[in-house]
Order: sequence, then C-alpha cells, then structure tokens
Amino acid sequence: MTSFKKSDFNFSVVERFMRYVAIDTQSDPNLLCFPSTEKQKNLGNLLVSELHAIGIIDAHLDDYGYVYATVLANTPKLNVPVICFCSHMDTSPDCSGKNVQPIIHKNYQGHDIVLPEDNTQVLRLKEHPDLKNQINNDIITASGTTLLGADNKAGIAEIMDACHQWVLHPEIAHGTIRILFTPDEEIGRGIDNVDIEKLGAYAAYTIDGESAGTMENETFSADGAILTIKGVSTHPGFAKGKMQSAIKIAGAIVSSLPVELSPEATADKQGFIHPVMIAGHVEHATVEFIIRDFDDAKLKQHAEVIKQVTETILKQYPGTTYDLQIKSQYRNMKQILDQYPHIVDYALEAIRRTGLLPRLGSIRGGTDGSRLSYMGLPCPNIFAGEHAFHSKQEWVSVQDMHKAVETILHLSQIWEENS
Repeated sequence: MTSFKKSDFNFSVVERFMRYVAIDTQSDPNLLCFPSTEKQKNLGNLLVSELHAIGIIDAHLDDYGYVYATVLANTPKLNVPVICFCSHMDTSPDCSGKNVQPIIHKNYQGHDIVLPEDNTQVLRLKEHPDLKNQINNDIITASGTTLLGADNKAGIAEIMDACHQWVLHPEIAHGTIRILFTPDEEIGRGIDNVDIEKLGAYAAYTIDGESAGTMENETFSADGAILTIKGVSTHPGFAKGKMQSAIKIAGAIVSSLPVELSPEATADKQGFIHPVMIAGHVEHATVEFIIRDFDDAKLKQHAEVIKQVTETILKQYPGTTYDLQIKSQYRNMKQILDQYPHIVDYALEAIRRTGLLPRLGSIRGGTDGSRLSYMGLPCPNIFAGEHAFHSKQEWVSVQDMHKAVETILHLSQIWEENS
C-alpha cells in the first residue's frame, strides 16, 4: 500500500465550491422538460471547462444536461474495476438559489452564527448538533436570504478537487474512474436519462451525505399515491341533502389518517404517509401522497391505510366514489448493496484512513444512488459535509470538505490495491 498524506497536496475544494454556489441551478418540478431548467447547464459547462483545464479531455455535457468524464487508470494492473463518483448539480425548489452570497466564518468557537442579510436566521449549537464537532473549523453559510447549495455542490467541488489531485499526484495508484454530474436530482428525475452503458462502471458512489465520517447503504423505498374523489355538485342555494363536496371529503380523509404515520411523528426506521398536494372543486378533488418505508411490504400496508380510511369516510357519502392509484418511485438500495458488501466495506476503510471513525447509516429519503443501484450500478452514499439541506441555514465546514476529498482519493487507491 502506497500511503499519502493530506500535506502531499493543496486542496482546491473551497475555491471551487465558492464558484459553483454562485450559479443558480434550482430545478423545477412543474416543468416537464429535461433538464427542468436550462440554467443547470451553466454549471455543467463550467465543470466541463475546468475538467478540460486539468487535462481530462473527454469531459462533456450532453443534451440532457449530464456531465460525463473519465480519469484514466495509472496502474499497470489490468483488472481494476471501473468505479464512478457522482453528485448532482441542481438545488432544491424549496428555497431560492439565486444570487447566493457564500460567507466563510473562520475559527468557529461554538457561538451563534447570525446571517447578515436576515438576522432571524441564526445557526445555534442546540439546533445544529454537528456544530459541536466544528470547533476551530471554518463554517461556510449563505447570507440569510437563500440556501447555500452545499447540497450537492459540496459533493461536486470535492469530486472536482479529487480529479485535480489524481492528475497532479500519479503516486495515488488507481484504475479508470468515471465522473457523473446529474441534473434534476432534487425533483426525483436525476437518473431518468443517464447512459449506464456509457459509464461502463462496476460500482458508483454518490458524494451527497451529511456529517464527516458517515456513509449510507440504505434509503427509503418509495411509492406515490393519487387519490381521486368524485363528489356530487349542486347549486349551493339548493344543496341541502344533495351536495357531497369532494373538497370537504378529501379534507376529512387527510385529517383522519393516523397521526403516528405522519412525517412529523416518525424517525429512524419508521415509515410514513404524507399528503403533499390537494387540488380540486366541489365535484372533483385530488390528493397526492408520498409513501415511505425501509420495508417494501410496509409500503403496501400504508397504501391499504389510505384505502381503508377513504372507504370509512365515504360510507357517509353514498353518492361519492373514489379511485386510488399507486406508483412505484424507487426502492431501498440496501437490497442491492447487500449483494456486494465489498463496495461498502472499501468506502468504510477509505473513511478510516482519513482518521475519521466511519459510521454506516440509513437515509430517510432517496438519492440518485437508489435508482442507479437498481439499474445495475450499485451505489452507496458518502458524506459531503452538507447540513440543514434546503434551508437558509444550510452550512458546510471547510475541514469536512477536505476530509471528503481525502476519502475519495483513498477509496480509488483501495480499489486498486484489492484488484
């Protein structure tokens, strides 16, 4: 094993990150084109130009907004599997990503961090518990009116810095490495048009996790549900004993769902039923739900809860009918990754080599890796250091980003060593 130390190279991750977050890449779930917003390609084009500048000549942006690139192998071994590192370029529609003003708060000492453009936005230790691990570190936030974009531009900057280090330091022996940057991950479409054959990889890693040292090999399994209520409409002046308002019936159904199956009442490995949209009028109303659990069988149980509650409420409205459609969205990647334990084990060892204590966990959500795993590319998730996703209080520490770069470099070396 040829070891390397972080003193062997100069990090460029912070400078890259500060450039990337300045580019608005917010995706839009209401637009059906792909990518949903053309502005995501602005970041894609910058990444391609930077990859070309460091000598990765095949880097390119395709028509769908994906960035593909290859770091060529530098080992004489011919049997090293191709691995891929992946992050997403878009930011969440939940909070503005326009005119992001990143700020570095140096030498954090446990104090409250008040964001200057909105002093109601305050990072407090009791509300952001991982700040206790950041004493003497440098914290990056936005200015208080936008999200920061660490989800997932921290991951992009870390992969880009790793590419730079591979080029500068051939003593880091590695096989062929594929790079993939995706659009529209935040709206669940990030892998819709990815070219798995072009990637040609054996395994992949998303760099899109939270605290330094963590990685995830498990996500929710996810279904979507659309409940359609057909009520009875009449003139409201003559409605007594006749009208059966689909709007009111939909509201009664939502309010009758078990509280213990709501997102606000669940944690850890508990699943939930979550109404995300209600629309309609007296005669016709629609409720959209997301259904989540780590156990596929429980997804069916949760869907049955919606069905039973609906039928119970509709007994009071004999003229009203309903339709419930369930659509599969993604599945727990652990079901695939358990078949390839070394993919996870190598990443845990890479984290360990940085001096961090690796922690394996689960995501109460999904990643591009969920779908990639079921497309034949097993793909766990490694920390990027991002915190308070989708909010104006989003933050990341400089030192955690450095550790993420080290992890990527060690991981590439571990694959080479074990081949």
